Amino acid sequence: MAFPKLATIRRYMDTEVHTLRADDLVMDGVRKLLAKHVTGAPVVDDDNRVIGMLTEKDCLKLLAVGDVNAERATGKVSEYMTLKVVTVKPEMNIYFVAGMFLNDNVRRYPVVNDDGILIGAITRYDIVRAIEAGLPEIEVTPVPVPRR
Repeated sequence: MAFPKLATIRRYMDTEVHTLRADDLVMDGVRKLLAKHVTGAPVVDDDNRVIGMLTEKDCLKLLAVGDVNAERATGKVSEYMTLKVVTVKPEMNIYFVAGMFLNDNVRRYPVVNDDGILIGAITRYDIVRAIEAGLPEIEVTPVPVPRR
């Protein structure tokens, strides 16, 4: 008897993730997103655990709090970041994560290990790259069947 083993996000995730800290100045966060050409970055604590996410959409709030004299908004990343962040594990199958992207209004999920430490990110773009590359055939892993 054998059970299929589906492709996991580990194969397609980014392992170089640009992060921010909650006490970073928000304009420094904006500059980092632009310099790194990313649409969002996880905000991590001193133990590299995800505590938030600063996204392009969060950055749009900066215009809402500016004033009519074109003064730049100030503040820290913690004042603008999204607090409710869904994370995923590297062992999750890519088909399930693709479904998550269809249901959630996000462009990336931080990937964390069993201890909650950030180890990567998976983006919608990564999923599209996997589609273009051709997902591997389903691997079949034999499962020993006890003999009676």
